[in-house]
Amino acid sequence: MSGDPSSGSRRAAAQQLSSLRAAGVTRIASRSRKNVAARPDSKSVPATPPVNATTCSRSASLFNAPQSTMPRGEREERLQILSSRVARCTRCTELSTTRTQTVFGVGNPEARIMFVGEAPGADEDRQGEPFVGAAGQLLNRILEACQLKRAEIYICNILRCRPPSNRTPAPEEAANCREYLDGQIEIVDPEYIVCLGSVAAKNLLGGMDSIGKLRGRFFNYGRAKVLCTYHPAYLLRNPAAKKDVWGDMKFLMHDLGVEL
Repeated sequence: MSGDPSSGSRRAAAQQLSSLRAAGVTRIASRSRKNVAARPDSKSVPATPPVNATTCSRSASLFNAPQSTMPRGEREERLQILSSRVARCTRCTELSTTRTQTVFGVGNPEARIMFVGEAPGADEDRQGEPFVGAAGQLLNRILEACQLKRAEIYICNILRCRPPSNRTPAPEEAANCREYLDGQIEIVDPEYIVCLGSVAAKNLLGGMDSIGKLRGRFFNYGRAKVLCTYHPAYLLRNPAAKKDVWGDMKFLMHDLGVEL
């Protein structure tokens, strides 16, 4: 083990910079602005009017229009602060001592659609970005079929650390990480949240129903519409369920005014 006390600091700093880039942060705020939205305001802002399906087009305004009036720069700054806290988090002893790095989130800080998965896997733990392994590649293909790009949406997980052997997150681990999930939702302020898998759905919505019972309808979380569907990893094991996910995505895009 190195005797250089600065080596650990350099590694932590490198991880933090990597997490910030993945979170969509393009600039770092001055240190003089302290405590900017450690707990972001939950001020209510009127929802964006529904999109007219007859006039909707694949324009930047459809997928990038923010739901609140918070400027993009402020969103980036708040995500920066939250990501820095996550990188230093040791609430879950087992996870914090076995992780390579934390996996915060990635995508557009003004996204109208947020995808929430379960937890990082080995590839995500190594690269510091959610959904980059086999399940992530399948998610990319699903997005492409929906005429979406990863850069247009925001992706994160219930946990920001990889559970050993990719086991299911423990309830106390999800509870420890909930503050960070809520922070990301509040900052990005999506109009739609897509829960990928039962772990995401149960932890976000608080119920115990299976995905099979939750599919095909919207739930409310704040002012976001929540859609639940199967996790891409489940589709890798059960390809027949791909048709169900496609139906769910068509349902989502129809509500956005896009017919697939």
